[in-house]
Amino acid sequence: MLQGQSGQRVHPGRVKDSSKGNYFEGRGRGIDAAKKQGKQKRRLDSQTILLLVVQMLFSIANALSGTFVGVYLWKAKNDYALIGWFTLSTHLTMAVTFWLAGKWVKEHNKMNCLRAGVAVSACFYMLVLLLGSNSYHYFVGLGMVQGISSGFFWLAFNVVYFEVTNPDNRDRFNGWAGLLGSGAGILAPWISGMLIVGLGDVTGYRLIFSISLGIFVLGVIVSFFLKKRKIQGTYEWFLPVRCLKQAETPWKRVFLALVAQGFREGVFGFMIGLLVYIATASEASLGRFILITSTVSLISFWMVGKFIKPRLRKGTMLVGAIMIVAVIVPFFWKMNYTTLLIFGIGAALFLPLYSVPMVSAVFDLIGANESSAKQREEYVVLRELGLNTGRVLGVLLFISVVSWSTAPLVLTVLLLLIGSSSLVSWFFMRKQLTLAKP
Repeated sequence: MLQGQSGQRVHPGRVKDSSKGNYFEGRGRGIDAAKKQGKQKRRLDSQTILLLVVQMLFSIANALSGTFVGVYLWKAKNDYALIGWFTLSTHLTMAVTFWLAGKWVKEHNKMNCLRAGVAVSACFYMLVLLLGSNSYHYFVGLGMVQGISSGFFWLAFNVVYFEVTNPDNRDRFNGWAGLLGSGAGILAPWISGMLIVGLGDVTGYRLIFSISLGIFVLGVIVSFFLKKRKIQGTYEWFLPVRCLKQAETPWKRVFLALVAQGFREGVFGFMIGLLVYIATASEASLGRFILITSTVSLISFWMVGKFIKPRLRKGTMLVGAIMIVAVIVPFFWKMNYTTLLIFGIGAALFLPLYSVPMVSAVFDLIGANESSAKQREEYVVLRELGLNTGRVLGVLLFISVVSWSTAPLVLTVLLLLIGSSSLVSWFFMRKQLTLAKP
């Protein structure tokens, strides 16, 4: 499953000659041909299964502990700004890592880059274990380590995914990846919350961080069974700059849309879980919150993937963008577990309507012709630079506001302002969404 830090599925297709149309157009015909020729092409071979296993282990380890890192830092020091600086350092480092690692992935051993991402994630949790309650003193360094791990892993994973699958088995791979990833997101945080509450803070957090560390180590071991991938082409360092300087390019609008998307993700990615913990003072309640919202999200993503057609992308994304803003409104009444749960369920239900059309349209653009498909590494980096630019700007605004006031009304207005960026994202994407084939 091709995905970025938001964890969204996309379906790139086969390379075609640029004069014959969109890079993705042959997908349906590929599936029909596979039916005539038998089921062989649609089967997942050993390499695709191994990649699924590595992704599953990475997802489980992060789901077990990732949600609770912010809570862990908050309990050490009740400071919104500190959590913001930790997140800011993560996103800044991730952006730089994506750009630098692009050369490694394109010209050298991309499998080592994938392994490095898993290994650095293991180092992150090992550092948290070693530092213990003093972790908050090193929040910038910890954020940088987390950013490096995410940058290495997801860049390499996206490219390897593209290479080990084919147009005939890509849907099957995505289905399994979505199922396994969603299962990890549903159960792992709930289990972690129960362990922390049952064993106490010190023992509970040490246990879940230790389990994550062990799973990451296992992921590195499994990754060595993946074959070394062939290298092709030379990495173009400044393709994002060159692309955005072109007079007539849809990437200018798409880049701004990605910035707006990241603007929301950067803050909501950590703030909602933290607010749930502050409202309940219970990791178990946070685990239940994630279990409920992840279950709704799983169903919603499945329905969107099954029933939403490319020609409906523009309207679907608009509905999703409006609704994920509307579910913030109950916070003006009162910010407690009930209103947070209303928000969580609503966002889980409507976020796929917003995110799936956008992700699909962006990757359709990356695969618009054979030339851009061959530079997929550079365009994936361009996409991530847009997202991380937005994330950084959103977190900077968050830090500025909470350094001034943390009153509930101020936080609610801030969340509404940041959340409304989804409408800005739709505005810049609307023309690109209408180019989708029926």
